[in-house]
Amino acid sequence: MDKIEDNVGKVNPWLLSAPVLMAVFIFALNETISNVALVNIAGALSISINESTWIITSYLMASGIAIALVGFLTKLFGRKVLFISCVILFTVSSLMCAISNSMFMIVISRFLQGMGGGALLPLGQAIIMEAFPPNARQKAMAVFGLVFIFAPVIGPILGGWITENWSWQWIFLINIPLGMLCAMWLNKNLFDPPYARKQKNVKIDYAGMVFLSLWLISMQIVLDKGNDADWFGSTWICYMSTFSLICAIIFFISQFKVKEPLLNLRILKDGTYFWGTFIQVILMAVFLASASLLPSMLQNLMGYTSFLSGLSMGARGCGNLLALFLYFVISRKLGDRRITAIGLFCLGLGSWYFGMINLEINLSTIALPNIFYGMGIFFSLTPLIPLSCARIDNKDLTNASSLQNLLKNTGGAIGTSISTTMIARFSQVHQMMMTNHLNFSNEFYNAKLEAMTGQFIAQGSDYITAVNKAGGAIYGELVKQAHLWGYVETFRYFAFATFILIPLLLLIKKPKVLK
Repeated sequence: MDKIEDNVGKVNPWLLSAPVLMAVFIFALNETISNVALVNIAGALSISINESTWIITSYLMASGIAIALVGFLTKLFGRKVLFISCVILFTVSSLMCAISNSMFMIVISRFLQGMGGGALLPLGQAIIMEAFPPNARQKAMAVFGLVFIFAPVIGPILGGWITENWSWQWIFLINIPLGMLCAMWLNKNLFDPPYARKQKNVKIDYAGMVFLSLWLISMQIVLDKGNDADWFGSTWICYMSTFSLICAIIFFISQFKVKEPLLNLRILKDGTYFWGTFIQVILMAVFLASASLLPSMLQNLMGYTSFLSGLSMGARGCGNLLALFLYFVISRKLGDRRITAIGLFCLGLGSWYFGMINLEINLSTIALPNIFYGMGIFFSLTPLIPLSCARIDNKDLTNASSLQNLLKNTGGAIGTSISTTMIARFSQVHQMMMTNHLNFSNEFYNAKLEAMTGQFIAQGSDYITAVNKAGGAIYGELVKQAHLWGYVETFRYFAFATFILIPLLLLIKKPKVLK
């Protein structure tokens, strides 16, 4: 490992970490805080719900591009200037989001917000890992992991409460004082080590930038709109997918050929880094997909409000806090790989628990698996991030962090999209299977139909109308149960995907003991 320079000694690492963590927090918070406010924003801007999803899509597109450009921009401007500039851009674009009066303006504003915020995560991760000596990084990354994981969890809760009690504009306005404070604090305390300072004669990889942007933008459009367009049953999805694949192939080939690439992919030759990153990608796919599916299920099948559906995710935050306290107790006794295995088991257990739900559940029933989710993602990511980068030199940490976060961001987007399709397909299969039982040769169906017909007749309907109402009510319940089974099957696959990751931890080498 390279010698820890400049940040350590000039300023207390915890004092430096505070504004960095604040910046990471507001970025991660804004990934989910607007999800529950889309209906309100759509109404205020006179756009459809389907169109309003571009508010989320544009943010994800921009953050993915920004993450990949971090290494290059650090050489061009220096890490301190880049980090503070990104905080300022994020803050200004948050104000633009709040004052937006058209779909075009808010989509552009969210894109700029994503460009500013996307770089904060890999830069923050690298700064904190470098600021602490190797024997103290474990605690530092535990706090970093808590902030990064906890912020998206409370996003829907905070967004739902603000939207219902104030207005949707305030979900963006709350970023402004935090951003201003963060920028001033960083300007005073942040220092660049020699390898993170502005460099002369930096060559710009124009081809890499163009094909990276085209790949990520086209991929995000496919993932966001694919399910609505029937995936490869749609001609334009086929063309867009082919275009995205070609751009991705050209980008990755170019990164191996140029001397100064945007992302140094040769770092993937390190087996510990490769497998650690691979596990994190699958973890983020499961975690972010479940965070998207659960509120949707509660609102669509059980009639929860946006605030209550967001509140259901609060138990994950409790799981995060519980895991934080336990982590400091067991980290020295068990080691990183065993703690990661415990986290994967908890995450799989939470998914399996959700794979046994029914429509009679309440918020307290939902709390237990969400606590497992919160504990699982914390126990998994907190030791895995520094463990995967344990053999990476300090001068390469920014590149390693950028590549890792780009792949995790991509994995989360793919996981969310695939899970949406899985629910639709599983629901169709179960609906077809259940419909086969709605016939007059089924004595249970006849008994239910007769009982409900009697209820409608008692309410004043004639016999023919009552029979039709009874049949419609039974079919409506069947559709709800079919959709429920779509969620159940999907969560069970999440459990399977998580459990099979545990043996892969054996491929991650233990780090060298550093003092």
